[in-house]
Amino acid sequence: MPPVVVTTTSSASTPAPVADQKFTVTPTEGLGGKVAMVNTDLRFAVLTFPVGQVPAIDQHLNVYRNGAKIGEMKVTGPQRNENTVADIVTGEAAKDDEVRDK
Repeated sequence: MPPVVVTTTSSASTPAPVADQKFTVTPTEGLGGKVAMVNTDLRFAVLTFPVGQVPAIDQHLNVYRNGAKIGEMKVTGPQRNENTVADIVTGEAAKDDEVRDK
């Protein structure tokens, strides 16, 4: 998963107390996860994402294997913790394939 960049700024030239600091959190890339399980007969997959980054219901995701796009999915749910279910709309998916929104 891509790291999150945290930038700290302060109005003083010397270290300021935490209350005077401003934090900016900037993700380096879009949403990304992995295929945990696939049911090829019913054309759906269970996807795993980092905690707090599970995609919304009806969101479309692209499936990648070895850097090449091989399919598209639509998140249908249910969602539990860092896992969600998505229908395979086009192409294919296999365990450990990468899923991204971009």
